[in-house]
Amino acid sequence: MKKKSNWAHIQRSKGHKSGFETKIDEQLKSKGIDGEYEQNEIKYVIPATEHTYKPDFRLPNGIYIESKGWFLSDDRKKHLLIKGQNPDMDLRFVLQSPNGKIYKGSKTTYAQWCDKNGFKWAKKEIPQEWIDEPPKQFQTFFG
Repeated sequence: MKKKSNWAHIQRSKGHKSGFETKIDEQLKSKGIDGEYEQNEIKYVIPATEHTYKPDFRLPNGIYIESKGWFLSDDRKKHLLIKGQNPDMDLRFVLQSPNGKIYKGSKTTYAQWCDKNGFKWAKKEIPQEWIDEPPKQFQTFFG
């Protein structure tokens, strides 16, 4: 019969996650070194992934139009990121159902979400006023 290893007990009692960590710690201790096992925290940032976005339409005056039937959570998050990273971009929504709820059971409609987050919106078609607006100073956001 094979004898069970006592390593699991030893590593738990010393706070290690593996027998190998325990062995390394013992090696350091045998040389009079306190290896400060998991006592230090090093901060790091996982780099963001770069994405591109193609608005549905761009008016001659530089206004970008996104037409939305369904306006799902991931899409709303994406548009908040786009707005935050492109503050001079004029992005507006044409909503098929402005009174549609952002999710089942929500009290918030698509239109209310747009209002809350500073997006202009229209129902079912681009208003003539948007088309007639004079051009903005910043028009090009995509190469």
